[in-house]
Amino acid sequence: MSRSPSFSVKPELSVKPDPDSLQRWVVAFCIIRFDLERGQLIEECYPPGCLTQEEELEVAFSSFPDSVSQHQNCSSIHDCIFFFRFRRHKNTKQGNVTSSEITEIDDKDTISTPKEEKVIRRSRSSGKGSRHLYGYVFNRQRHDERLKRGGEQKSVVILSHGPYSSVFRPLLQIMGPLYFDIGKKAIEHIAGYVSLWPTPVPGKLMELPIGNAMLKVNLPPAHSLPLESGIAYEESASSMAPFLPNNQSVPQGLFHDSDLFGTFRGLLLQLWLLWELLLIGEPILVIAPTPPQCCEAVASLVSLVAPLLCSVDFRPYFTIHDPEFAQLNSLQEGDKYPPMVLGVTNLFFLKALRNIPHIVSVGSPAPNSSRVALASRSTGRIPGKPEGFGLQQLSLKKFSPSNLLNAVKLRRDGPLSLMTEHKEAIWSTYAATTKPDTSILNRLIDAGMSPRVEESMSVVNNEILRRHFLELTTNFLAPFGPYFRATTPPEGSSPFVDPPPLPPFNADEFLISLSARGVGKFLSKRMRSNWLDLYRRFLKGPNFLPWFQRRHAVAENEQHRLWRQAKMKTDIHHLISKMPELEVVDCFNAIERHLLGEIQLQHSGRVVAESAAMCQKLKGDLQAVFNVLPKDMQQLLLLNPQRAALLQGNSSPELTKLPGRPSIQVGVISSNSPR
Repeated sequence: MSRSPSFSVKPELSVKPDPDSLQRWVVAFCIIRFDLERGQLIEECYPPGCLTQEEELEVAFSSFPDSVSQHQNCSSIHDCIFFFRFRRHKNTKQGNVTSSEITEIDDKDTISTPKEEKVIRRSRSSGKGSRHLYGYVFNRQRHDERLKRGGEQKSVVILSHGPYSSVFRPLLQIMGPLYFDIGKKAIEHIAGYVSLWPTPVPGKLMELPIGNAMLKVNLPPAHSLPLESGIAYEESASSMAPFLPNNQSVPQGLFHDSDLFGTFRGLLLQLWLLWELLLIGEPILVIAPTPPQCCEAVASLVSLVAPLLCSVDFRPYFTIHDPEFAQLNSLQEGDKYPPMVLGVTNLFFLKALRNIPHIVSVGSPAPNSSRVALASRSTGRIPGKPEGFGLQQLSLKKFSPSNLLNAVKLRRDGPLSLMTEHKEAIWSTYAATTKPDTSILNRLIDAGMSPRVEESMSVVNNEILRRHFLELTTNFLAPFGPYFRATTPPEGSSPFVDPPPLPPFNADEFLISLSARGVGKFLSKRMRSNWLDLYRRFLKGPNFLPWFQRRHAVAENEQHRLWRQAKMKTDIHHLISKMPELEVVDCFNAIERHLLGEIQLQHSGRVVAESAAMCQKLKGDLQAVFNVLPKDMQQLLLLNPQRAALLQGNSSPELTKLPGRPSIQVGVISSNSPR
């Protein structure tokens, strides 16, 4: 892998890094060397002091392959790019918020906090309260028989709060070779350019300059990012499941750029099984010969359930040095594994985690490695169908006598057979409800053995598969749609009353109702008769509640926006002209309550779009309603100084202690009013 020839560093144009601006994208840049005497050592970390000692150890151990690649050349260089994810420690130096505080904020955000508060609250943390960090690694192994142990290796690591593989992979293709050319000056150059980048905007195509090059990348959408990420963003109701997106060319989930087809080409018939396992949050162990292969497989699996918010703990590259390995290793037979997807390369995990219920083996070992590759998949074309990679070929592979014997042997020997020879296989006792879609498989294209054509065909095949599973997931989530349906004020009614709450959710009632009305044509053709069991497992799994709460909060925000919009458009004179006097008084109280809420929002420092215009509109409406009230009632209302200030047009009435949007009764002076 080489640096892009279009990139060059000009010292006179170098930019001084701004640590605060850098934090929007990057937590730290690290240079890690494997020392034969002392193990993994962090040589450089910029900015300094941003990681705890425990986190530095985790980053160092996760930044190298478990074993040095076996290459023939006595003097050669081998580069690879992969990424990992690890849990932050509570006492992190940068973190302003503890894990318990983050949980509390998340719970509040997903239930009742207004949208304006949520966006500000998340943006304040700037990612410092993130529970996880992502490490993107450029690893170089240099083989030289003249060196001790025949070689050396070093890694360039970018740590970030966000799952932005589409950004940091191409950035590492520039930064990695640059570092090995000019040394630690490369960190300063790259950090300077990154600190000039605009704030990440989820779901958008962003142009990010780096030297004289330009990275054009799509970021994952807001609804796929955990609330813990600390990034300020707003979520729209139209962009979240269970509604099909308007523009399907825009990424709908995490790791939209992963090579789904290339990674699982030998296991295409099992993708629907894997989709279900991810959907219901089953623990999965993914084993591959190299870190790039296993992290690509984990990323592809996570991308399968888009646009669902994936709440399963996924680790693209997991090693025995991770602090959580000891906990997993202590689980006995019969103990339940937590919902997770672990990507590993160390065969020791096959013994240590032998009771994990689902194991997936992908990828192919490097030439001349210690493991033998078993030719378990067919890559040749079917005669008479040169461009097809469809069900016919897959069926032939599945039912040929030799493969049948291999399958029996595979099942008998179990995952430990990988200790001697590598196979692409799945070990699982789970019976999938969803049937493989033959029409999708028949559309896939086999490019043969040409690497250039293979790459372009993978792009086409990835698009076919990703669109299918996007549609599959969206249809699966569609029955939950009525619970997220925002309402608008009925024509002719007052928009100043409180909007009705969204329908409450009860799992048992939902399942009974769904069983009665059916799952819909799309899924009924693709699922077996026990499809209700899949919904039952989904409701009990780790993905449902976080997604439902998040979706429910967005729907409430959307309803709040619609009713706010209706208040701005209401002709108050026309509205009150048809009201009896008692309703006019109620309308006055409601408008006053909304106006006090807007003023309180402004005084708290939370700037909301069109808040000033809303205040002016509400003041005008309040005065209009006041003018039609009888004189004696007007005099009673004016006994409250706070109310009098509002009616006299004072833009900042004295608010000594505003109750939470009280209903002010006519003729009674509030005990909370300023005296």
